[in-house]
Amino acid sequence: MKEEVIKKLEILAGAAKYDVSCSSSGSNRSNTNKGIGNAAYCGICHSFTEDGRCVSLLKVMMTNYCMYDCAYCANRKSNDIERTALSVDELTELTISFYRRNYIEGLFLSSGVVKSPDHTMSLMTRVAKNLRTLHNYNGYIHLKSIPGASPELIRQAGLYADRLSVNIEIPTEANLKLLAPEKDYTSIYTPMNSIHQGILENKEDTKKIRSIPKFVPAGQSTQLIIGATPDTDNHILSLASNLYQHQQLKRVYYSGYIPINTNDSRLPAIITPPLVRENRLYQSDWLIRFYSFKVDEIVNEKHPNLDLDIDPKLSYALRNPWMFPIDINKAPYELILRVPGIGVNSARLIIASRQFGKINSYQLQKMGVVMKRARYFITCNELSSPTVNEIKPENLKLLLMKQLPKAKKVKYPGQLKLFDVA
Repeated sequence: MKEEVIKKLEILAGAAKYDVSCSSSGSNRSNTNKGIGNAAYCGICHSFTEDGRCVSLLKVMMTNYCMYDCAYCANRKSNDIERTALSVDELTELTISFYRRNYIEGLFLSSGVVKSPDHTMSLMTRVAKNLRTLHNYNGYIHLKSIPGASPELIRQAGLYADRLSVNIEIPTEANLKLLAPEKDYTSIYTPMNSIHQGILENKEDTKKIRSIPKFVPAGQSTQLIIGATPDTDNHILSLASNLYQHQQLKRVYYSGYIPINTNDSRLPAIITPPLVRENRLYQSDWLIRFYSFKVDEIVNEKHPNLDLDIDPKLSYALRNPWMFPIDINKAPYELILRVPGIGVNSARLIIASRQFGKINSYQLQKMGVVMKRARYFITCNELSSPTVNEIKPENLKLLLMKQLPKAKKVKYPGQLKLFDVA
């Protein structure tokens, strides 16, 4: 590999680390003393497929030149950083050479916007097209669609990529216009709608002609930046829920704002990213997607923000003590899912096991129920714990918080750095 390309790769893989659609790793360890393998830091990171497999991706930008000046972005045009760009051919060759060496199983490609959204999107599409048609590449491809790109270009990209994503970035349009004046929701939702419509049409066409080319078979996703604006968790989760329902997004990713551009007065004066809040949002997102929670059960106008001390499911239970305790041998599945300490698998096991007799606390524990939490919200055969109403919700919160493991001191707070590895 040419030195010039390696240098470009270092810059552009580092610039891509702020996209959270796949988690970054940063390790650089050379093979010495006849060992096996190398750990390279050049933008190879890992993501998880829907069936739980972990795949390695080359995560890189085409260029970090950008015509926009978004306040929250490290690659904004007013930042004095080293700029470079990979050509379509260089990026294609890099992907193929890494794939053949078994370094990666796919490509995650984003880009700054140069000349116009259509020009940038066409370059990214050519990379995917060259990989598929010239090299017969069948690995995974995820393209970050450029807001403002034409629907025709988006549809072309969708024929070659497995997944497309359009980043909304800021949860409300007014705050987006404040921090990124060149962007608006129309330029973001237009390609998002186009991708959604293309997926629906492709499903219908596939029913008639099975050999028809697939369009974005892994669906679409988006990313929201958390903490750069005063938007509440109610705003954020309502937007995410709406996207899941109406755009049928595969995932909404939440990225705690990283204070990079500290000299911009439009941004909050924080030192570290709000990682706890980010984690609580992922937990809430999980409750919405897999536990059938409605957004207003988790956050609402009275409780617009998540409790950072405890997880959102426990917070919900403590705010609704009238629902508990529930009889684990009689309650419906939907109500069992509301109990802190009981997951989807455990709830299914409870329902399936009840036909063979009454369940006791020992059996619940064997099913994976976290009894140190659940015991205050349920009744079963011999369980004699005091209930949440007897202890009082505020006292139970303190009691359970004492049982939480103490947070470990983080050596490197925030996202891992790709190139500044100590």
